[in-house]
Amino acid sequence: MSAPAPNPLLDVDALTCRRGDRRLFSGLSFGVQAESLLHVRGRNGSGKTTLLRTLCGLLRPDEGEIRWRGENIRALAEDYNRNLLYFGHLNGIKADLTGLENLRVAATLDQDPLHDDDMLDALERIGLAGFEDLPTRMLSQGQKKRVALARLILSKAPLWILDEPFTALDTDAVDLLQTLIAEHVAGGGAVVLTTHQEVALTRGEIQRLTLGAADSDVGAPVDVF
Repeated sequence: MSAPAPNPLLDVDALTCRRGDRRLFSGLSFGVQAESLLHVRGRNGSGKTTLLRTLCGLLRPDEGEIRWRGENIRALAEDYNRNLLYFGHLNGIKADLTGLENLRVAATLDQDPLHDDDMLDALERIGLAGFEDLPTRMLSQGQKKRVALARLILSKAPLWILDEPFTALDTDAVDLLQTLIAEHVAGGGAVVLTTHQEVALTRGEIQRLTLGAADSDVGAPVDVF
């Protein structure tokens, strides 16, 4: 007889979210285990970004509950945030600061002080050696994205929620990001991500959740497998 599945790190129970008068999805339930990757799919307008922002606690669901290690994320508040790294459509990069300075700010906000050597190593691994001291306004979009992604190398958060992380990256950066995600999962972490790009990582044996776009105020169908 197979062993029972462990309790999920992240547990979503009967979640319903609306945008204005339109219901994006309803009754959505799933769990995200340690050492797992959940790929959230769906066409534009199906609620992917809304779901990810709700999982981060940035939006409140209309119905349902989100639990981290069995506790409601609203009750956990900052304790939950310390276990979470969110990467959204905006890079969160301050244009007047250098890459190194941006990482210092992020570490301070995450309450996770880091040595400059560690941050410089992260920028080098992400492909920004020689650009550490340039204001990020002088960098290309892809380089700005790399500054933000350097946080993944430094993060100790067990849960990564990544919204379109592969956008504006060249082939080498896409390969490196896939490696970082795979290392995080193999090390006991969990990842929830969306991507329109076909990458090797999302073609493997992973968990997938498909949000179906609704043409009316009827909740969109959802497939989880």
